[in-house]
Amino acid sequence: MLAKHNPNTIAAAFSNYSLAVEAPAQARWLHVSGQIGVAPDGALAQGPEAQMETAFRNLLAILNTAGMGPHDLVKVTVFLTRREDIGLYREVRDRMLAGATPASTLLVVAALADPGWLVEIEAVAAAA
Repeated sequence: MLAKHNPNTIAAAFSNYSLAVEAPAQARWLHVSGQIGVAPDGALAQGPEAQMETAFRNLLAILNTAGMGPHDLVKVTVFLTRREDIGLYREVRDRMLAGATPASTLLVVAALADPGWLVEIEAVAAAA
């Protein structure tokens, strides 16, 4: 249902994502607020990998409540507070998204709303 656009006339994506994703006109759209590494009990996961996995589990749970999954993701925007976590983030993303390749933007920022947060992931999804 989602069409991926990765023209060979421009530079390829730097990792496992699509340069553009197109949804059909009749799609249902879901905009997901930034998800962080906080578990349902309110506990902050310890360390960057645990926070990334928890943030993705939160995102996937929200998609599930809308009858969607990772392959319905159109765009993911990720905020990291530490440049050294970029490679780790890409590994966790590839594992958690099970082969889905949404359009993606990755930013390294000075801080998030809470100084303990190392990652925040927001997303847009579309499904029939």
